[in-house]
Amino acid sequence: MPSGDAAEQHPLAVAVRAALARVIDPEIRRPITELDMVPRVSAQGDRVDIDLRLTIVGCPAASAIERDVRAAASGVAGVGEVTVDVGVMDAATRDALITRLRGDRPTGHPFTADSLTRVIAVTSGKGGVGKSTLTANLAVALAAQGLSVGLVDADVFGFSIPALLGIADSKPTQVGGLIMPPRAHGVAVISIGMFVDARTAVSWRGPMLHRTVQQFLTDVHFGDLDVLLLDMPPGTGDVAISAGQLLPHAEVLVVTTPQRAAADVAERSGLVARQTGQTVIGVVENMAGLAQPDGSVLELFGSGGGAETAARLEVPLLAQIPLSIALREGGDAGDPIVLRPGDAAGDAITRLAAELAQRGRGLAGRKLGLSPR
Repeated sequence: MPSGDAAEQHPLAVAVRAALARVIDPEIRRPITELDMVPRVSAQGDRVDIDLRLTIVGCPAASAIERDVRAAASGVAGVGEVTVDVGVMDAATRDALITRLRGDRPTGHPFTADSLTRVIAVTSGKGGVGKSTLTANLAVALAAQGLSVGLVDADVFGFSIPALLGIADSKPTQVGGLIMPPRAHGVAVISIGMFVDARTAVSWRGPMLHRTVQQFLTDVHFGDLDVLLLDMPPGTGDVAISAGQLLPHAEVLVVTTPQRAAADVAERSGLVARQTGQTVIGVVENMAGLAQPDGSVLELFGSGGGAETAARLEVPLLAQIPLSIALREGGDAGDPIVLRPGDAAGDAITRLAAELAQRGRGLAGRKLGLSPR
């Protein structure tokens, strides 16, 4: 029988380890070999033995990871029998992993002004304008266009993002001090609704609200994101102020309805964002009419509110999302309408996502890594 070193240096063991580098941890979204989850691969003849070490006891992704490991190893030419010894990382290895995942920021969040992640807060002056439905669908539409997207449900009192995305029963996994967010339709999602009973009424004051938003930004491991969306609570209260303090460089998308009376209220959320240094990039008018069989449009909520809000804030009206029964049904079922082209509202949100993706993020406030010569 070959020695331990010889067994690990066997050409078949080397080939299998290379294949395992293509197995991605579904929660951390990195190769398991990079995460030190495969301390040993050895081979004797055509038999390969793999030591697999999960991050925590009871890891919810354990079965999926073991299945992918077996499939990757079995796909290597010359491999016959595959055995996988599944265990759990020791404390030292797990601590080292957490340190690597946090990078050089032992405290504080990674979404700073010089980060490559674009942060967009979706706000509204009042509730009931469909802001959360829009945000959930916008996140899915951006992910469908190939972007890496994270979504923070910052509407602590009225959390609804998990239900809108069909993950109301999903719970985050905690590895040490890091929280691994569930994923839905390619979007990494975190919400207070994942930590409390759905029927629980959250009644917190300012300090607790600030701590919650701060923890979502600091302790949740989203990985490398192109875009981080925040579904903000309606109004201009504690969470809006906390978001401004924690993310002063964020861009803000203001959602309103066509009703002209709504323009006054919607404008206020944009003004508060500007007071904290955030940039209002545009207005979205939701519930912008219901198409009739004869081709006419029934303006149930009036008209002109979106244009008036945009004019007052001196920003573009980026989209007008029509009323849609399918959009409402998709929200109730946790099935985002943007995944089914052909609905007018879903198509409008998809176009909005494409425009936002093309805009990219400006260079203001970012470190360019250049030095004078």
